Amino acid sequence: MKEQAIRSTPGIPMLLVLLLAQGLAVYLFASNLPGEGGSGWALLASGLLTLAVLVSLGGFYMVEPNQAAVLSLFGKYVGTVKDQGLRWNNPFFAAKKVSLRVRNFESGKLKVNELDGSPIEIASVIVWQVVDSAEAVYNVDDYESFVHIQSEAALRAMASAYPYDQHDDGGIALRSHAAEISKHLTEEIQERLAQAGVNVIEARISHLAYAPEIAQAMLQRQQASAIIAARTRIVEGAVSMVEMALEQLSARQVVELDPERRAQMVSNLLVVLCGERGTQPVVNAGSVY
Repeated sequence: MKEQAIRSTPGIPMLLVLLLAQGLAVYLFASNLPGEGGSGWALLASGLLTLAVLVSLGGFYMVEPNQAAVLSLFGKYVGTVKDQGLRWNNPFFAAKKVSLRVRNFESGKLKVNELDGSPIEIASVIVWQVVDSAEAVYNVDDYESFVHIQSEAALRAMASAYPYDQHDDGGIALRSHAAEISKHLTEEIQERLAQAGVNVIEARISHLAYAPEIAQAMLQRQQASAIIAARTRIVEGAVSMVEMALEQLSARQVVELDPERRAQMVSNLLVVLCGERGTQPVVNAGSVY
């Protein structure tokens, strides 16, 4: 069911009309009292006019800024009024107020298994807004509860589709690709909430961590990965420096090295460049050979 606008009458002018009508009813009653030979028809008109005024008072309702009034007649949807201030419609219309303001909520910490099967804790902040009041009221039983439950379900589905850490170049991970994950989460939630007349403005992860039972083991794995990556970079740099040193020695003809001495120099240079501690040189006071 889609939202459709309906016209409403400004409340202040209508209130003035009803006050004038009630004043007329009082005048008719006062000028046609039964004991003073008044007209019965005038008394009847006064009573009917008073009854009409009392019934019409039920047609007033207030619409605040960024709010909509969903009107129905005996269970049938009539239309939506978004005009601000005191409004008046058919007194038999039932008006249900729906907030159109931007709202947000933070989901609880959910424990799910990421793509690699490791248990993680994840939570998100969802920014949303009702854009179709008719769908929000009539398509779901309680649209606020619907938003909360479906958002958590979408968060679970998204978390299980990605690994916690990036293992391969070009792969998307929960921890390293915040923008891509946020976009996917927003689309996932929006798809679930479209039928409730809700627009998801933004969805972002607010908490992400390994579950306590594996947090220490995962920390050790991350440290090992960092050490391996650092060592790989050091070895690559050291090999390049040794190659450059040998090329320059040969090009400048500083010294001629046989294969055995060349291998020994390479070994010594790699120890110096790759060692964690400063090396202690050994000075050879005799012959080179």
